[in-house]
Amino acid sequence: MEPVSCRVPSGGGAEDIVERIFALRTIAVVGCSPKPERPSHYVAAYLKEQGYRIIPVNPGQKEILGEQCFPNLSAISEPVDVVDVFRRSEQVLPIIQEAIAIKAKALWLQDGITHPEGEALARQAGLLVISNDCMLRNHSRRRKKPFLGG
Repeated sequence: MEPVSCRVPSGGGAEDIVERIFALRTIAVVGCSPKPERPSHYVAAYLKEQGYRIIPVNPGQKEILGEQCFPNLSAISEPVDVVDVFRRSEQVLPIIQEAIAIKAKALWLQDGITHPEGEALARQAGLLVISNDCMLRNHSRRRKKPFLGG
């Protein structure tokens, strides 16, 4: 069953941008929770189950989903393709700036998260940008693979 928070109708972006993002393989999940009932946890679990490299970002945790957790994007030593954000809109500008600084290729702001100024900065820096949309919902609809974990 698809999680409730990922069933809200999408306000996302162009289909080709979404497809280009899903072709990328390493996803840093900012605000990833250790609690299985939280959207940030089950979206990351789903993406990992689908073969993506997940890098949890949460300063209060050492490990989530069997992966080393980092306090911020700058602490990650490997290249990050996509920065998937689970933080309030008013908290995302520094995260967007950090995504630009680490040379991420894409920024995904989950359901209910937007920051027009930050999104414009990311696009100007060459990042693919989707906001106010759910990666799990988009991916499962395209791949027709139900989420089995949780």
